[in-house]
Amino acid sequence: MTDRSSEAAAEPGTPPHSGESDAPEPEAEAPGPGVSRGGVPAQGADPSGGEAPPEDSGSSEYSGPHIPDVPAYLKAPPPPADPWRRRSPGQPPGLLTRLRPSGPPAIGLATLWSALATGLLSALLLGDGLGPNLLLVAVPAALAAHFAARAAGRRLRPWTAVWAVGGLALLAIPALRDAGWPTFLAVVSALAVGSLALHGGRSWPGVLLGSWGLFTSVAAGVRWGWRGVRDRVDGSRGRVGTAVRSAAVALALLVVFGALFAGADAAFADLLSSLTPDVSLGGGPWQALLFALGLFGALAAAYTAAAPARWDTLTVKPGRARRRAEWALPLIVLDLLFAVFLGLQLVVLLGGYDKVLEKTGLTPAAYAREGFWQLLWATVLTLVVIALALRWAPRGGPRDRTLVRSVLGALCVLTLVVVASALRRMGLYVEAFGLTRLRISVAAVELWLGVVLVLILLAGVFGARLLPRAVAVSAAAGVLVFGLVSPDGLVAGQNVGRHDKGMAIDIDYLRDLSADAVPALDTLPEPLRSCALERIQRTLATSDTPWYATSWGEARARDILAANPARSHGADCLALGRSADERGGRGGTGDEWGDDGDVNP
Repeated sequence: MTDRSSEAAAEPGTPPHSGESDAPEPEAEAPGPGVSRGGVPAQGADPSGGEAPPEDSGSSEYSGPHIPDVPAYLKAPPPPADPWRRRSPGQPPGLLTRLRPSGPPAIGLATLWSALATGLLSALLLGDGLGPNLLLVAVPAALAAHFAARAAGRRLRPWTAVWAVGGLALLAIPALRDAGWPTFLAVVSALAVGSLALHGGRSWPGVLLGSWGLFTSVAAGVRWGWRGVRDRVDGSRGRVGTAVRSAAVALALLVVFGALFAGADAAFADLLSSLTPDVSLGGGPWQALLFALGLFGALAAAYTAAAPARWDTLTVKPGRARRRAEWALPLIVLDLLFAVFLGLQLVVLLGGYDKVLEKTGLTPAAYAREGFWQLLWATVLTLVVIALALRWAPRGGPRDRTLVRSVLGALCVLTLVVVASALRRMGLYVEAFGLTRLRISVAAVELWLGVVLVLILLAGVFGARLLPRAVAVSAAAGVLVFGLVSPDGLVAGQNVGRHDKGMAIDIDYLRDLSADAVPALDTLPEPLRSCALERIQRTLATSDTPWYATSWGEARARDILAANPARSHGADCLALGRSADERGGRGGTGDEWGDDGDVNP
């Protein structure tokens, strides 16, 4: 039995119908080929409305009406190329694309305003120095990341909160300390910790690469923000114009009435000048650069918060497992070498110290100075040896794990004793020549390496799952503590204490410290006090730093010097400098590592 619809479709003169299109039939169509204007079939045309098959085709079958090709000028133009495409369609995705399986959603209005506020505050506040202004700039940047993460559906996790709080705490160091070197360490560490807060990370690749992965999102974040601005401007031109006009009127009112009130009252003028950032034409390029850095940094942070790169997906394949004897023999020999060295150190400490000095012809300070650097490098290389040993460690079963823990655990314990010996040598040298910036820095690094060794020992007992994040936390905490204890203040205080005990003091070195050293130097007797403080006082008097770039250490130094200014003792200060040079070793502190010059303080 045959379907009627199929029979109707087979009859000549019945147009084919696909049943897939719901488009309405056009009211009038231009006559097709083979049809005259009056609707009469043209010569050679099929009465059904289609063209007759060619006579020489040799086929009696007819496939339907002929559809002419659309002329080129009537074809729709091809879609424009994506201006943001970074690779051709056939090219495999890059590393960052694979690490970000899904792009972020469209940027929100709150994120855009927060990024803009970050750029404006950077241009207005950061040009005069670093201080509390860093915290003021970090607040809208953190809000931009928060809004972007919430729009992307990300939740606040405990480790994210730890990294975020740590980053903000590190940014408090510039607000507390005037010295530039702890401030630099704190700012760099805050950037690394903030990047970890945005990316997350629990493995070694996740922690190491995630700490600087924020810089890989700068270009993508700028493109993301530009697309959001362009879409909003295209869709709401009227509202954008209203906002611009309102902001312009408000700014004009503030300028006009602020100038009138400033002219009417001197106290208000002083308050306004202290609160208003200095915006000058001469600093325009510098302020434009700071605006771009703040804006691009906030957009990069927001983009990372919405679509973080999953650095944890990168895996480092372990090395080929070695046999027990092949792996353990070199490490056991190294353990024995460490044990012999530390046994000799114990003998020296128990009574052979004077004999060693007499035999070598070294002073106590020179003996301590010679050994510290070697012990510091021995600690660093031991950590490298441990990392390589874990890569090629045998992994056959429980016996292999016991062997690895025993050999490497013994090496860690012996290295901790080496760390203690290095710190003891540094203590002897500081007692002889005083504390300097470099000496306190390398001692802090040696102490942190000891903390890392303790963490490795704990990982061998309780598991290494938290080891990468624990090492990162210890590094950030070490930088934070280093800034909080005021290194310049410690250097000044230790040298002042040595002078109180009748030892030599290097005034030429102490006068180059920052304002953080003023409270300790203020306790020196005259003329040492004025000789140590006059250069710091002159620097503070010639600088006109606004409140948002003034640290607490600088403000405290200003108060101390305002209450008791340093007096001029030019001849006495020159005499102190000459006497220090004649004694050798720059008056007891030596150069950065101490050219003791056979000084016996």
